[in-house]
This record gives sequence, structure tokens and C-alpha cells, in this order.
Amino acid sequence: MFWDAEPDTTWATMELALSAGINHIDVAPQYGRAEELMGPSIAAHRDELFVAGKTLRHSGDGVRAQLETTLERLRCDVLDLYQLHAVTDLDELDRRTEAVEVLLKARDEGLVRAVGITGHNMTTPLAQLEAIRRHDLDTVMLPINPRVLADSAYARDLDALLEEATTRDLGIMAIKAVAARPWGERPPTMSTWYEPYTDPGALRRGIEVALGTPGVAALCTPGEVELLPAVLSAIAEARPQSESERRAAIAVCRDEALIFPIPA
Repeated sequence: MFWDAEPDTTWATMELALSAGINHIDVAPQYGRAEELMGPSIAAHRDELFVAGKTLRHSGDGVRAQLETTLERLRCDVLDLYQLHAVTDLDELDRRTEAVEVLLKARDEGLVRAVGITGHNMTTPLAQLEAIRRHDLDTVMLPINPRVLADSAYARDLDALLEEATTRDLGIMAIKAVAARPWGERPPTMSTWYEPYTDPGALRRGIEVALGTPGVAALCTPGEVELLPAVLSAIAEARPQSESERRAAIAVCRDEALIFPIPA
């Protein structure tokens, strides 16, 4: 959301989020200048926030150095959560073995309070299921929206992950709840790499499906400053769905193009 925002815009948007009750901040070094821009606001509200960072790095030394840089930029002594970022398949999980060992050590040292994993593809549920079986993780973060749930293989793999994660008492976070479709050849009109829904009803539909998925504790808002007020309104209006309403919401999006894999 704050890839290359102005400091005043970042501060005002953070204040808007806090006033709406948002208390979970998720950021990564890959998000442009976001860590540096969010640092002052996080410092001013640290006791109110659950602050989560991420790393794409593989080597132990590289991961540790990036964690220390993130702590400095976010003006935190401790992160509430530090995540292996963008682990989308088993091959990538294998390549992160050294990285996860560094994250677990950082948790033992008290630099981070929890360790998690994120992923952004249709193969993510299977990779994360194996990850939580191999490693003592605390959270998972992955796409949950009507369109991916319309894919029977994804829905099956997600159910298996959620069952295992719930058994292990892991935090489960949804991303891309209001993703609509790829931009394709069209010029983007927002800063997100996919086209998000903007209609209030469609926003509420995606949010209700994500938060109504058993075990899901939270969702991440789309990374677009101008869309945030509408998303916050949809969250405030969201209500539990009946099973028939959930099936209908998924069916409406079945013919949308998948946003994955992430465009190069």
C-alpha cells in the first residue's frame, strides 16, 4: 500500500486504519519504501499493534541481516511475527530450509514472537501443509477468495491445510480476499498487481467468504490507498454467511480468470 507513498499519505492512511480497529500490520522489504514510511507511525502506536515482517532470502546470514534491517526500519525491538515470504511449492520450501532455521532461532532469542509462512499461488496450500508438518511454525497466510475456492483442487488442498493448522492451533490469515482478475493487457488503474473488486457488494462478498472460512482469523486488505475506505466499510458491514450464501458467492466468481501465477 505504501510502495512509494508520501510520508503524509502514509501517516494519514495508518491513522485511518487504526481508527477503524485494524491492529495487524503486514509489510515486507519487497514492498518498495513501505517499511521506512511506516516506521514513524508504528513507533507512535507500537503498543496497539501486531507487527509482521517477511523475508524472501534463503541463506542464513542473509535472512538474519534482513530481519535486523526490518527491525530498524520499523523502529521495533521485537516483531510479533516474521514470515517466510512467497513459498509457493515444495521445491521452494526445500530451498528455504536454512532460512526457517534462522527464523526459529530468532524466535528463541526473542527477536520475533512468532514464525510463519506466506504463499501466492494455486499450489500454496500443499506447500504450507508440508511446511507446518516439517517445522514448528505459528501461522500460515495464503489466498482465500471465492474464485480460488471455485477450483476444486485448491478447495480440497485448503481444507486439508486448515484442518491440520487448526489441530496445531496455528494462526490462519487470508490474502487476496477481494481480488477480481488479472489486469492482462489493460493498463492498471490501481497499485495492486491484480485488479481488485471496487463495488461495495463484491468487496463484502469476498470479505465474507474469507472471514467465513473455518479457522481464518484475519485478512489482509488490498495494497491500494484509495480503495481502503471502501474496504473498511465492507468489513464493517460483513456478516456471517449461510452455507447456501457461501456456495452462491463462490459460484458467481467461478468464471473469473485466476490471478495466479503472479505476472512477471
